[in-house]
Amino acid sequence: MTSPASEAPLWQPGPGRIEAAAVTRFQRWAAERYGAPADGGYAALHRWSVDALDTFWQAVADWFDVRFSTPYTTVIGDRAMPGAQWFPGATLNYAEHALRTAEDPLRADAPALLHVDETHTQVPVSWSELRRQVGALAAELRALGVTPGDRVSGYLPNIPQAVVAFLATAAVGGVWTSCAPDFGARSVLDRFQQVEPVVLFTVDGYRYGGKEHDRTDTVAELRRELPTLRAVVHIPLLGTEAPEGTLEWSALTASDTEPVFEQLPFDHPLWVLYSSGTTGLPKAIVQSQGGILLEHFKQLGLHCDLGPDDRFFWYTSTGWMMWNFLVSGLLTGTTVVLYDGSPGFPDVSAQWRVAEQTGATLFGTSAAYVMACRKAGTHPGRDFDLSRIQCVATTGSPLPPDGFRWLHDEVAEDLWIASVSGGTDVCSCFAGAVPTLPVHIGELQAPCLGTDLRSWGPSGEDLTGEVGELVVAAPMPSMPIRFWNDPDGSRYHDSYFDMYPGVWRHGDWITLTDRGSVVIHGRSDSTLNRQGVRMGSADIYEAVERLPEIRESLVIGVEEPDGGYWMPLFVHLTDGATLDDDLRAAIKRTIRENLSPRHVPDEVIEVPGIPHTLTGKRIEVPVKRLLQGTELSKAVNAGSIDDVGLLRFYEELARTRR
Repeated sequence: MTSPASEAPLWQPGPGRIEAAAVTRFQRWAAERYGAPADGGYAALHRWSVDALDTFWQAVADWFDVRFSTPYTTVIGDRAMPGAQWFPGATLNYAEHALRTAEDPLRADAPALLHVDETHTQVPVSWSELRRQVGALAAELRALGVTPGDRVSGYLPNIPQAVVAFLATAAVGGVWTSCAPDFGARSVLDRFQQVEPVVLFTVDGYRYGGKEHDRTDTVAELRRELPTLRAVVHIPLLGTEAPEGTLEWSALTASDTEPVFEQLPFDHPLWVLYSSGTTGLPKAIVQSQGGILLEHFKQLGLHCDLGPDDRFFWYTSTGWMMWNFLVSGLLTGTTVVLYDGSPGFPDVSAQWRVAEQTGATLFGTSAAYVMACRKAGTHPGRDFDLSRIQCVATTGSPLPPDGFRWLHDEVAEDLWIASVSGGTDVCSCFAGAVPTLPVHIGELQAPCLGTDLRSWGPSGEDLTGEVGELVVAAPMPSMPIRFWNDPDGSRYHDSYFDMYPGVWRHGDWITLTDRGSVVIHGRSDSTLNRQGVRMGSADIYEAVERLPEIRESLVIGVEEPDGGYWMPLFVHLTDGATLDDDLRAAIKRTIRENLSPRHVPDEVIEVPGIPHTLTGKRIEVPVKRLLQGTELSKAVNAGSIDDVGLLRFYEELARTRR
């Protein structure tokens, strides 16, 4: 993909903004102390960060004043992937760093958390109060017998109690894991039964879409089916009494107890995250206290440019890695905004309303939300005071070019738009936000520091300007230390290292442009392969969903037994739209003109809805399996899907085509 010099960026940071950015100050400081390049801007700094990987991460630890209670012997022991050893010999504690701002008497009473619900009542939690509650709860966890390595689970919405429970778990060296309360019992058990938690934090229900949703029956089922539990803690979000045999949240967090932070090896587990689990049990991904600490310091403090004057809002739930990423905003002294509610209640502008109310400076959301706002004809910059927003960041799927234009036109012209891409697997980004670089429509600004991001062809050759596999050719600290219940490491190895031994293959199609920016084309494991030409589904979605009649779409490429290839496009229409010959022709014309004739689908089929994972991603591989004749029970883990009933349409379609 070439980058014509005449192609003007959509946004360019001014000299003052570049000078004030933390990454600029870090580069100048690292040049003096660690031999980083003083000139050449971000591109030179990135090159150094991967060429001198150990020196770069040592500099990050020094810049952010990471407190090693015992020193490390070297930055990287074994560099092999999987299994790279980071900072061997070092001990530290993530929660100690997350609560460090409370030690500053000038900041102790400032808000660490701002909690907002659908009533838009705003409840602050100060740094000193957050630290007090964590200290109290950590002492109670120890009294319950929780020791380093024990798993502690949360069935909780995005509320302050979830943050307190996580930080208290990290303080004692427990391993945190969480699911959102909109997950059904089977989905939760598919996750928690793998890790055998000893404590479960629960709510009696939650509020979403203007309604109360009772979860007492689900919680009772979790208690029955998790025999390793020693204690269940009741948080009365809907005001109910604690069930028999449970502990009261208020009682566990009442004391004024100074937190004690267990000093743990750098690679001690911090939390377990889960893959979407669409085709089997979710992978239980274990990441380390030290690896997450360093990666999130770098990502939030340098790439997102967050600091004590910022307010960080990302729409997420506790069942998505972005919640963990959001909470890490505390590391940089930033006020973290927790919104517990529907993204579209009472209307599609709900998230902009929260951003206005809380004075968010970095507003994170999904690409799908941006496109929904565009399609609904909203005008957030006109209707809300968004003057404090410096950056709108998006993830979950590639932000289409029209999304970039809409944010620029409808939020603010001087707006840093950061489309970012990474994964639950590393709980971070491979490419995305850089405050000192221009933004080009449809592109991620650059690979992230310390991330040796490549686009590789089938034989492992480096590609520039061509679509290839997204690979990471050097270790990152937040890569999984292992999967739970994977004693020989085979499942971990097969997930990322089967195609290119010793090199992380993520499963995305990517283009690295000649100006150093990045384009994500969609998942490579659901690749469309038309007449030998591979293409990503995201390109088709971007073109088709420009049409006002199309709410959402799903494209699948199916290899057929006779050697043929069937590529249907499924469309979910907006209210009042009809899939007639004119609309079919418009869809095909849009694809032909914006992509190529080769991208035009064989059929356009109306569907009642597009199925997603519980974290909102379109599911392509399970639908492909259904269309190839796999039984529903074998094609997909039903507990991982937002509406499994939608899959019956594709199952029936496969039957009629046989």
